[in-house]
Amino acid sequence: MYLTKEKKADIFTEHGKSATNTGSAEGQIALFTFRINHLTGHLKKNHKDFNTERSLVKLVGKRRSLLDYLIKKDILRYRAIVKELGLRK
Repeated sequence: MYLTKEKKADIFTEHGKSATNTGSAEGQIALFTFRINHLTGHLKKNHKDFNTERSLVKLVGKRRSLLDYLIKKDILRYRAIVKELGLRK
């Protein structure tokens, strides 16, 4: 499996507040970004995998809604996570 418990804990430790705080918006956005990058690489090799493509679109939508939430709640946290992950709108 591409996402082990240790990798997931590392993502939440690095971007969230702690490894056990999996509810923070920054941690979830970082996790979604990791999964999106993995699925994008998979789809480059398997361009006819439509189930994965649908999952990718759903993940992008979830990440977008979390980013919209952060814009409304705290623009500084939004700018920090976008800069840290290299995202752009």
